[in-house]
Amino acid sequence: MVHSLVSLCAREVVSDHSSSPTWLRWVPRELYGALLEAAFACYRPLAVGELVQRWPERTLRLGGRRKTGQIAPSRLCIQALLLAVVRGLADQRSALQLLDICGLQGDEGGMGDPMGGWSLTVALCTMVIQAKVGAQRAQRKEGERERKRFSALERDRDLKRERGERMRVQGLQDDETCREKTTSKGPTSEKELIKGVRRRMEMERKRGIVVTGLKGSKLETEEKEADCEVLVHVRADLFVNARSWERVRVALSTSGPLKLQCRYLRVEEISVTCIRTLLNQLPHRTLLGIDIRYSSLGVAGLAELLPLLSNFPELNSLRLHYCNLDIRRNNLGQEEVLRDLSRGLANLQELRQLSLTALRLPGQLRVLLSSLPQPLEVLELPYLSLSPADLAYLSCSHHASSLLQLDLSENCLDETTVPSIRRLLSQASSSLQHLSLSGCGLTDSLLGLLLPSLGGCWALKSLALALNPLSMAGLVDLVRMAARMPCLRQLLYPNPLEDYQPGLPNLPSSTQLLEWPLDESSGISMTSNQLSKVLMDSGRSDLFLTCDLLNYDKDSVD
Repeated sequence: MVHSLVSLCAREVVSDHSSSPTWLRWVPRELYGALLEAAFACYRPLAVGELVQRWPERTLRLGGRRKTGQIAPSRLCIQALLLAVVRGLADQRSALQLLDICGLQGDEGGMGDPMGGWSLTVALCTMVIQAKVGAQRAQRKEGERERKRFSALERDRDLKRERGERMRVQGLQDDETCREKTTSKGPTSEKELIKGVRRRMEMERKRGIVVTGLKGSKLETEEKEADCEVLVHVRADLFVNARSWERVRVALSTSGPLKLQCRYLRVEEISVTCIRTLLNQLPHRTLLGIDIRYSSLGVAGLAELLPLLSNFPELNSLRLHYCNLDIRRNNLGQEEVLRDLSRGLANLQELRQLSLTALRLPGQLRVLLSSLPQPLEVLELPYLSLSPADLAYLSCSHHASSLLQLDLSENCLDETTVPSIRRLLSQASSSLQHLSLSGCGLTDSLLGLLLPSLGGCWALKSLALALNPLSMAGLVDLVRMAARMPCLRQLLYPNPLEDYQPGLPNLPSSTQLLEWPLDESSGISMTSNQLSKVLMDSGRSDLFLTCDLLNYDKDSVD
């Protein structure tokens, strides 16, 4: 990675924290971004904190998609960032109004001790709650100072009033020409003095009651301090599970100087009731996507949540993974449930990405997708047990020609479904960029029928065909076809059957291919060398071939 001169100078400046008091007050606002980036890259949490606490711009955006080879920020730097945001609320030098850290999280336990999405969510919610507590404490102190100042002013005013009354009475007594008037009005003046003292005592008593009530009633204090002015809006991706759900709920319902907003919401292993509570508390204008995993929604639960999702006008992504949806022909009331799901999906006007994993919905793809008002750009349907009727509908649907990404992994393909797949690839040939047919049971003969259609997808950037029972001859034909695709940059190919140890069945399943031992001694290296030679003969040096299913990343080519 080549660093610019500004980046190199910024790294040198933040490397010595002891000199920060010297240079920090003279730094122009245009260099704060470069210094903060250098502080994150060099793992300087103290420099991160000082820069963020006096951030000169209204907006601070971090995170986003990381470049290839770029490591996620360390946990200490992120913690320093969040603490500095809270301190900056009371710093007059800070102009920060929007903190956008969407995508800042890294993988849990990765290199450099990054902060993952789950830990970052808990830290964010803690920061929001602590900021309100600090604001309430500051308000109480300010209120106490104001009450003391008001009491002092009242005492001074009363003393001046009493002094004026005494001087007026003394002057009347010394005036010999008005002695009779003074004598007649003396009792009246004494009554006025007594009345003034009583009035002051009553006012002091009432103020004492108010102060005691505010100190003794926590609920009244919270009600009076609930309407805090929002100073900084915090936008982030939230990861919520059963352990962090309560804290996230409290943070979203907290009205303090920090207001938490959500771009993408990912929830795992929580109930429909908890998900509904979160959706009711999220700001409607900021949520772009929701990802629900390992939650036992059931068909009724999903039908209950879909109307709530229609309240988010910018929602464009919906992901449901292992949510225990099971629609079968012998279930009573199935048609009504399907109609509810269809009506709920029809209200998602901006939906462009739909992912359904292992939901057991054979034969129902038409009911689900035909109700969507806009064509999908991303469609992921792994482990869905798609039927020939499902694939036939998909190939003729209004989504086919708009697809940028399609995942049909672990759906069995055979001679009856090949015509539908070919028609689907023909419809999507000008738009499709990422395609996954891993674990679909593609043999040499089936792949040979699909190769012309695959080769016609001229916009394709990545192709995944792992865990398919191909021989070495079929694999060579695949690589030769891939070499003729100008935009293709990544090919995830399956290990050929010759690379496995003896005993593998003639038509193994994807599970058997995944679990059966490979011939580590010579088979894998020979396959790699032979495929590399095919690429060299085709004149392609920019096409990356891999059989590493676990580390394959289709997004790295974008």
